[in-house]
Amino acid sequence: MREKHAGSTQTLLSRIMNPKYVMVYATVIIFLIIYIYGAIRYGSIGFTTLRTFVNFFTDNAYYGISAVGMTMVLITGGIDLSVASVQSLTGMLIAYGYTKLGISPVYTMLLSILIGVGLGILMGSAIHYLNVPPFITTLTGNFLARGVCSLISRESISIDHPLINELAGFKITLYHLVDGQWEKIKPITSISLPVLIFILMIILGTILMQHTRFGRNVYAVGGNEQSAKLMGLPVARTKIAVYAINGFCSALAGIAYVLVVKSGWNMALQGGELEVISCAVIGGTLLTGGVGYMIGTMFGVLLKSVIPALITFNGHLNSWWGKIATGALLLLFIVIQKAVVSYTDKKKA
Repeated sequence: MREKHAGSTQTLLSRIMNPKYVMVYATVIIFLIIYIYGAIRYGSIGFTTLRTFVNFFTDNAYYGISAVGMTMVLITGGIDLSVASVQSLTGMLIAYGYTKLGISPVYTMLLSILIGVGLGILMGSAIHYLNVPPFITTLTGNFLARGVCSLISRESISIDHPLINELAGFKITLYHLVDGQWEKIKPITSISLPVLIFILMIILGTILMQHTRFGRNVYAVGGNEQSAKLMGLPVARTKIAVYAINGFCSALAGIAYVLVVKSGWNMALQGGELEVISCAVIGGTLLTGGVGYMIGTMFGVLLKSVIPALITFNGHLNSWWGKIATGALLLLFIVIQKAVVSYTDKKKA
């Protein structure tokens, strides 16, 4: 009996210490270290308040929504450089559709989602059936979406529509009691709609990847596509579906971005695809495919938010230090990934 208990404990320990979880552990630990440093250094001026913590989600919610789809793409061993352009195109369609054509944002939002999904299906099909590298295929998608943005308008178009204003102003306000009396409640912070969408997408992404056959197929394709084919898995359908889901996430992220800025601009979110990719990579998703978790991506987004917050609370550092720190973190996680892959290969040999 004792031997059986020891065996089960050892099995549980080995599962917890699985190399594929190392990157997620590293992300969480580094976030906690940075957060604790900020709490010690700037806790007295508000760094540890719930308002500040919620702002970590708020600052990059639209990147986080897109990073859910990007995580799936990276797990398959692919990449998508069109995500930020699709977000920008979504904003332009909503802004131009209402301001210039008088079309309700409801219809342009739906159209944007259809375009995002359609472009994802097109790119996924080209990658699988035509064997075009994902980098080239999605770079083409990037140019296409950004070019359409410029054809629509080269100027920023503001959006003043009741629905957009209502959605942008939607907040769940958190309160606390003053002296234990309900009649003296005081607002602590509020959670915006983009943050709620981000959290919902993380939950849905986790369920999809960890508890469905589709999720297992995605990991199998990313781990070894040839083996997945030999096992009879629907490789083509899986890859195309992943890029379609990513297109949906990109369009949804574009809608979330519109709720933040309430405008559309053809040059919006330039370089945003790298921000999205870095959220997933810093969150522990392997660039070579086969490994990645939504909870890690969420902490990747938080890590990208906590660093600028530290710089803001410091008050003396240039904002570009945030980019430098993010670049250093990205390099660190690529090194960790390389070490984990090498260790895993040696263990298999």
